[in-house]
Amino acid sequence: MSVGETKDEAGGLRIGFHAPADLERVTALEALSIDSLWVGGHVASPNPTSEAMTSLARLSAVTRRVTIGTSILLLPLYTPTIVAKQVAELDRATGGRVVLGVGIGGEYPAEFSACQVPLRERGRRTNEAIGLLRRLWTGEPVTHDGPFYPMENVRIHPAPARPGGPPIVVAGRQEAAMRRAALLGDGWMPYLYSPRRYAASVATIRELAADAGRDLTGFDWYAFVFVNVDPDGDAAREGAARMLGGTYRQDFRAMVDSVAAAGTPAEVTAKLRAFVDAGARHFIFLPAPGPDGDPDPVIQRLLADIVPSLRDYARATRT
Repeated sequence: MSVGETKDEAGGLRIGFHAPADLERVTALEALSIDSLWVGGHVASPNPTSEAMTSLARLSAVTRRVTIGTSILLLPLYTPTIVAKQVAELDRATGGRVVLGVGIGGEYPAEFSACQVPLRERGRRTNEAIGLLRRLWTGEPVTHDGPFYPMENVRIHPAPARPGGPPIVVAGRQEAAMRRAALLGDGWMPYLYSPRRYAASVATIRELAADAGRDLTGFDWYAFVFVNVDPDGDAAREGAARMLGGTYRQDFRAMVDSVAAAGTPAEVTAKLRAFVDAGARHFIFLPAPGPDGDPDPVIQRLLADIVPSLRDYARATRT
């Protein structure tokens, strides 16, 4: 496939993928009709994982066109000054292509203990860090007297390529995360959501922002979706359930239809259209063919059989 439409030509719909670890496969993905590539990770978790900022640096070195971002960085585990410096460097190196997706984590308490961050403080630390990052990205000296990150006359420069710094997109599932997105974020990125729950979160964020007098013009609506496409819909659902179960260490067979887009091309198309109807405008797909499955056929089926009609649908229903 050749490089695809721009976001305006596609009715505002953008398509991204969780980036594979193999950098040659990253290069091949960027050549397709996609808009973004994303990395995540942990510092210390039961499953072997990468670390988000080093993965973002690797991604910046091998991409030339697409937006790159974290999905997600567990912000309370990091000192904001270090994140500000690293992100500013990467944003300049990529010509302003970085998006910082952040969350608070908490599913692995030992990770917080290892980083000497009290688990109960993770939300408040994140709220303080988001505002502080934006101040540090001005390139001007910053004095801050917050409870977690006090500093005096600290200057992070040169500033990022993008004026004001990269967008900060808030990830999560609960209402506290929605409030964080509504009041502090530049976008919303839930995961393991159904379209119905996504629509409810959009309404909640809009209401919270309106109550606070905040204008959400330019706010981006992401949906992180585990996806598996196969002519055998039952096999697709079983593969996705097994992969999710291995990642989150619970049985997903009964709820895979609610928290993933898995099935035949027609079934997956219907699910993703429902996300568009719910307000999603930037998909981040993580292929879920099963623990030992090949993600490439999933990607090929998505881009050949589903994404073109999904873009047409978004364009036709754009208001």
